[in-house]
Amino acid sequence: MIHRHPPCQNPASTIEGSPKTWQKEFQQTLNSKKHEQSQIGDLIRASAKDPEAKNKALEKAKILKADVTALQTQSSEVADDLLSLALVVPNDTHPDSPIGAETEAVTLSMHGPSPLPASPSRDHISIGRALGLLDFESAATVAGSSWYYLLNEGALLEIALVNYALFTAGKHGFTPVTTPDVVRSDIARRCGFQPRDPVADPPVSQMYHISGSTEPASSSTAHPELVLSGTAEIPLAGMFANKVFAEHELPRKVVGLGRAFRAEAGARGADTRGLYRVHQFTKLELFVVSENDRSEGLMEEMRKIQVEIFEGLGLSFRVLDMPTEELGASAYRKYDMEAWMPGRGSWGEISSTSNCTDYQSRRLHIRYRPVASLSSSSASPSQHSNLPFAHTLNGTAAAVPRLIVALLENGARFNEAGKVVGLDLPRALKPFWFGTARDTIHWI
Repeated sequence: MIHRHPPCQNPASTIEGSPKTWQKEFQQTLNSKKHEQSQIGDLIRASAKDPEAKNKALEKAKILKADVTALQTQSSEVADDLLSLALVVPNDTHPDSPIGAETEAVTLSMHGPSPLPASPSRDHISIGRALGLLDFESAATVAGSSWYYLLNEGALLEIALVNYALFTAGKHGFTPVTTPDVVRSDIARRCGFQPRDPVADPPVSQMYHISGSTEPASSSTAHPELVLSGTAEIPLAGMFANKVFAEHELPRKVVGLGRAFRAEAGARGADTRGLYRVHQFTKLELFVVSENDRSEGLMEEMRKIQVEIFEGLGLSFRVLDMPTEELGASAYRKYDMEAWMPGRGSWGEISSTSNCTDYQSRRLHIRYRPVASLSSSSASPSQHSNLPFAHTLNGTAAAVPRLIVALLENGARFNEAGKVVGLDLPRALKPFWFGTARDTIHWI
């Protein structure tokens, strides 16, 4: 874990440190005070005929009650601190994962046609504007920078990409799900996503936080903090929280359609222009809950599905085994898929797939009952605690804006004067095309 980013030099000492010690001390003191409470209760009953002794006992009982309440509050706060520390400790790392920064990524495979030469004329922003597919200016008026409108065939292209990827995932046994776009921040943290950057100073928000409540202002109910989900992975993982599966019910495979919201605070440059990095986008996510001895094989299956999707789109792309500093907190191993984008003059990430092993399931309490223990179907909660944690995996089936960037920059057609006159789109999308397209669209 010392090679992860942010680095965690000694996670064991962090978790075994002060908060855990404090929690133990609080619990010992709390138990002692509760024992005193039971004794003072006996004393009150015994002094029923002695008003002075009874009053002293009652006063002592009030003090003990206040002490117990304060200790319970402090103990809860320490438990929250301990959980917060545990949630930022990253997963273990696969022994085959490259060690180091992004430059250490290993290319596992190359796919598709030979990459086109890099050219500024193939910039997706100018192509999209020329064909009437993109409108950033109106979106800036409505919502600010890094928001966008998809117009005409641009909007139809999003719908076709979603349906094409959804159909492909369905062929491989994935059940379609539409997800909430709003999640509790606690669920996000348990999945390995920090609503605020833990290493930034001052802290930087990485998610959009929702303020306000539908409850009456006078209500004293404590409301959980809500955030806009950064990926459908979060609500999909949360859907399985606190579940115990029979082994024969696994793996559970779902493909979730949702909107991803990214605050993406910080400087923006040429590499993040246009659709490449935006605050909101449509994303189709593969998610699997599996037995803990099958997750590595399932990760390879998910990679094959992603390769099938992107090969069908005719993209030039590569699959990378990502190094340790590029792994999110939850990932044990991660593959990235990068498409060649000639307008940007570089490879750009269009997808990833991660094996999170039991990192998320431990925090979300997702377990399964092996075949050997199925006879104890009426297991008690204490017996459930001895059951193994499942493994979870996730992978992007379609991050729509990135795919549109790749399709526009590789599919644009120009006349002899260098003017954009049309767009070649993969024939794989045609069965999923809603409505008609102008004659500027050619299916290849």
